[in-house]
Amino acid sequence: MENFENQLRKDLHQFLMGMGEVDEHLPECPDVEDKWEAIVKSYLPDGIREFSNYPSVSLGWMMYTGMALAKLWDEDWDRYSALDDIYVFMRDKRGYDYMDEHIREDILKLNGNDYTALEKLVGECASRVCNALRHQHIEPGTKEAFNAYVSCLHQLYLFGAAMQLNRMGYHMTPMG
Repeated sequence: MENFENQLRKDLHQFLMGMGEVDEHLPECPDVEDKWEAIVKSYLPDGIREFSNYPSVSLGWMMYTGMALAKLWDEDWDRYSALDDIYVFMRDKRGYDYMDEHIREDILKLNGNDYTALEKLVGECASRVCNALRHQHIEPGTKEAFNAYVSCLHQLYLFGAAMQLNRMGYHMTPMG
């Protein structure tokens, strides 16, 4: 499964670099990375329920979640990191089905072309990851399928955060 997750990382990194959304060297944000386990535990019941009918939503919403956490980290991490369940906090603003809109409008403050472009970009990333997952030919409902799904979510979360950090001007460049 580690190999599969590395493949996802490479593919998303190359794709997003080509789109100018991330740099070659990804930004590091341990505060956001440290929230991964709590986020995924809280997200899994919703994500798994939605996956069979809406796989791109189930995957894409995690990318939005990563973007939202990076934005909240930049805004007021002391406040947001203290929440009992930051995923539920975001989801319950409008419900799971409209979580993407809540994040784009209320957290990322996007509208117009930026709003639509991000929707398209996240959809493309989710589709790429979903296609990679399907090409693994893993039997649904198995432990291997679960682990592969979590690997997909993990990479989308990390790249969502990296993309947002990049958009806010955090670039990992050599000092000199």
